Amino acid sequence: MTKNPVLTTAATHPGFEVVRGTAASRAALGISIALVLLAASLPFWGESSWMREFVEIACYFIFAMMWNLLAGYGGMVSIGQQAFFGFGGYVMLMLGNFAGLNPFVAIPLGALAAGAIAVPVSYVAFRLSGGYFAIGTWVIAEVFRLSFANVSAVGGGSGTTLTALRGIERATRESVTYWMALACVVAAIALVYLFLRSKRGLALLAIRDNEVAAESQGIPVARMKLAVYVVAAFGAGLAGALYFVGNLRISPDAAFSVNWTAFAIFMVVIGGIGRIEGPLVGALIFWALNKFLSDYGTWYLLGLGVLAIVVTIFFKQGLWGFAQQRWGWSLFPTQRVLVRGEPAPRR
Repeated sequence: MTKNPVLTTAATHPGFEVVRGTAASRAALGISIALVLLAASLPFWGESSWMREFVEIACYFIFAMMWNLLAGYGGMVSIGQQAFFGFGGYVMLMLGNFAGLNPFVAIPLGALAAGAIAVPVSYVAFRLSGGYFAIGTWVIAEVFRLSFANVSAVGGGSGTTLTALRGIERATRESVTYWMALACVVAAIALVYLFLRSKRGLALLAIRDNEVAAESQGIPVARMKLAVYVVAAFGAGLAGALYFVGNLRISPDAAFSVNWTAFAIFMVVIGGIGRIEGPLVGALIFWALNKFLSDYGTWYLLGLGVLAIVVTIFFKQGLWGFAQQRWGWSLFPTQRVLVRGEPAPRR
C-alpha cells in the first residue's frame, strides 16, 4: 500500500498537522462515558420495562451497525444478514438447552459461531457481485431458515423456548440481559470506530470506492472483504443471541425473517449510511415509530415508507449526514483532516 499523502505532507511540512478529532467529538466522549455509567445503574432504580426496551433498541442498533459496516463502508449490499442473526440465536439456545451452558455465556459463543459459519458461506456469496450478491445472500438466509425449520430438536417450524433460564429469577435475568446489551453496544461502537480509524479502515473505504484502484495500490481486496463479512456476521450473531435471550423463545420465521435486514436498511438510510452515528439515530427513530405507531397496522407501514421516501429525496445523506454537512457535527470522526498549524521555528 502506498503512503497516505495527507500523512506524508504533514510529515514533510512541519507547518501542517493532521487533526483526527474535534471539540464536539471530545465533548461527546465525556458525555458518552457519563451516560454509560448512568445507564449501568439503571437496574437499581429503573423499571423493568425500561430495561426490556433498551435491550430491543440495542439489538436493532447492533444489527444496523453491522449492516452499515458491510454496505456503507465495505460496499457489499446484503439483504440476507438475518442468516447470521438467526444462527447466533439458535446456537445460543442449543448451548443453553442441550449443553447446559449459561445462556449469558452462550451469547458471545453464538456470535463466534455466526462469524465462523460466515467463512464457508462467503465462498458462495463472493462468487456474486452487485445485485446478484444481494439476492444471493437472501437465498442463503432462506436456506438457513428451511434447514432449522426441519430440525425437530429445536422445535422445527414452530420453534422452541429457552428453558436454560428457568432457574434464574426474573429480576436477575432482566438485569443481566440489560448489562449484556449495554456492554455489547459499547463494544460494537468502540470496535467499529477503532477499526475505521486504522489503516485497515482506510483500505476498506478505498475498496468501497474502487476495487480495481485499491488492488493496484497493493490492498488485499479479497482478504479485507472476507474480514469485514466475518465481522459483520459476528455482530449480527451477537444481536440475534442477545435478542432471543431477552425474548425467551425462537422460531425460524422470527429468527430468519427478511424484515431484520429491511429494518436495518431503513435505520441506516434514515440516520445516514457510511456514518457511525447513522445507525444510532436510525435505531432510535425506528424504535419510537414502532413503539407508538405500530398499533395503527398498515398505516404504520405506510408511514415508514413515506418517511424513507422523504429522507432519500430531501436528505440524501440521511438525517445525521444533513446535520453533519449543515453544522459540522461529528461525534465519531474517522477522517484525517490536514490543517495549517504554527510555522516551524527556523534553525
